[in-house]
Amino acid sequence: MKYPNQTSPAEALESLSDDARVLLAATADVAEEHVVEARDRLAAALDEGKVVWTRVKDRAIEGAHTTDRVIRSHPYRAMTIALGVGAVIGLLASRRY
Repeated sequence: MKYPNQTSPAEALESLSDDARVLLAATADVAEEHVVEARDRLAAALDEGKVVWTRVKDRAIEGAHTTDRVIRSHPYRAMTIALGVGAVIGLLASRRY
């Protein structure tokens, strides 16, 4: 269930990236050494973040495709495992200490 003010991680990262780029543009005319150094580090971090996000997204999609292939090739085994895991979680959740 999604709450009104809740955003997805992708939306939050996109918003953070946009805010950082606005900050970079706003400080473009400041020539102080520490500001220039901070801008360079922020730009490098944004680029690295984009690379990492793309890598994570690609691995997640690859994992979803692999899971789909395994489930389609062994549907009864997948259903049995899901039933067993659900039963164990149900038993643990219903216990009272």
